[in-house]
Order: sequence, then C-alpha cells, then structure tokens
Amino acid sequence: MSDSRLTNSQLSRRTALRGLLAGTVAAGALAGSAGVAAGSSAGWRRIPRSKISIQLYTLRTLLEHDVEDTLRELAAIGYRKVEMAGTYGYSAAEFRELLDKHGLRATSSHVGIDDGPLDSLVEDAQTLGNQYVAVPFADFDTIAEWRTFADQLTEAAKAFRAAGIRFGYHNHDHEFREISGTKPFDVIAECTDPRLVYFELDLFWAVDAGEDPVELFRGHFPRVRQYHVKDRTADGEMVDPGAGVIDFPGIFRATQHGRLAEYIVEHDEPTDPLGTARAGYEYLANLRW
Repeated sequence: MSDSRLTNSQLSRRTALRGLLAGTVAAGALAGSAGVAAGSSAGWRRIPRSKISIQLYTLRTLLEHDVEDTLRELAAIGYRKVEMAGTYGYSAAEFRELLDKHGLRATSSHVGIDDGPLDSLVEDAQTLGNQYVAVPFADFDTIAEWRTFADQLTEAAKAFRAAGIRFGYHNHDHEFREISGTKPFDVIAECTDPRLVYFELDLFWAVDAGEDPVELFRGHFPRVRQYHVKDRTADGEMVDPGAGVIDFPGIFRATQHGRLAEYIVEHDEPTDPLGTARAGYEYLANLRW
C-alpha cells in the first residue's frame, strides 16, 4: 500500500494478532506476574485522571448507531478526554457540541494527511479543540516511499503548528520491520523535524514487534507525548488494559520523567466496547507504582 490515507478498512486491518514476542528485548516490557499487570504493585505514583483518555475507534460499533448515548456513557465512566477517529456523519462543529454537552474534550484526533485539504483538516481540529493530531497508519513497500511520507509529515506539521496544534505519528508493528536493512520507524524519526513531529507510542504494537517501549521512549526523548494503552496476552492476543502481561507499571515508572500528556485506552476489536472503556479507565485511574 502506497497511500497514507486513513480508511475504516485500514483501521480494522489487524483483527488477527501475532504470536509470541520476537527476541528477548520485548520480554523486558512484560510483567513478572499477573498481579503486576493488574496494577497491584505498591507505590505512590499515579496517572492523573486528567491525563486519561480513550480512542473512540474502540467504540466505533456503538458510535455508528448512537453517538450521543455513547458519549454519555463515557462521561458516566469518568472520562473527560477522548481521541477522535472520525465524526460519524456529524460536522466537526456538531460533534463538538455533543462533546461539550457531556463534559468531554477531544484533546486529540487521528487524521490521515490525505483525508482532505490540509487547511480543512486544521480547521476541523481547531473546531474540535484538539491539542494533538496524529496520523494513525501508513504502510509502504520501499524506504524511499517512507522518506517521502516523512517529508509529508513535516509539511503537515508546519500547518498544524501554525494553528497551535502538535502533529505526530502513531505506530503499529510493521514500522519496526526492516526494509532493505532499515526500519521505517527510524526513517520517520530521522527524516522529520523533531521540533514539529511527535510520536504517539502504541505500547501493544511496540511490544508485539519485539521492541522495548522504554528504550523507544528514551531513544526518542522528548518526542513521545502520548501512549496508547492496550494489553497483550503472552501468546499475542489483544486484551483490555490490565488483563494481559505488559508491564505498564514498569513502563510508566521508567518514563514518568517525560511528562506525557495523555494515556489513551484502546482496543482494536473489543467484544464489549463499553466494558473495555470501563476496564481501561478503572485500571489507569487505580494504578500505582
């Protein structure tokens, strides 16, 4: 695929998850026991509830039928922030009205840089009240194409920065697979202006690719501004935050100095979207390390 446009089909592309971790590097991101993964580690550090968000793609099956009721349920759980993935037939202004009505803020959005004219994308982000906008997916066959895409990211970031919005990229696992000896993620990091393009680090996909999220964070400091928090069983199944083996307390402890802006709950294919939303919020709100 050589088009960075975000489509619903691309977003649902990964219903079949990979198996065991590749290599021992990612083993450092796994908890030593289910108790740790469940957030039972003692300590006094915590995630401020004001930094907990949820990617609305998690709830797309509900939003497609009733946007307002879904937003109402999220607010009742305790969320005050959401990350957008489309407006489900509403204009940006109309969706903003619904968010305001239920005490929610769309501080972040997923937007493909080919989703429309750049000035329109920036205008919609401003209307929604976004502080961060990230490209959620891109995939190319050659490193040359990845370099071209990196240039596009930088140019788009300039337009968003002029509007006071941070612009970045959200990873999956394929960006860490080498093409002609080079990882696409490294191309993005090296070929974009670090003052303009930030990273939204998806912890599940990083671990699934055999990467150590802490080393990614440190190696690209201070560019990682958001985490996607979704969990993984030992055999690669995606599960709700706290239900798997990823050592979130260890990751958060090691990277707390970075002052991340948001910890965003997500699940690509939840069987119970509101159940996932509830489990994710409760896990992050009650986690101590």
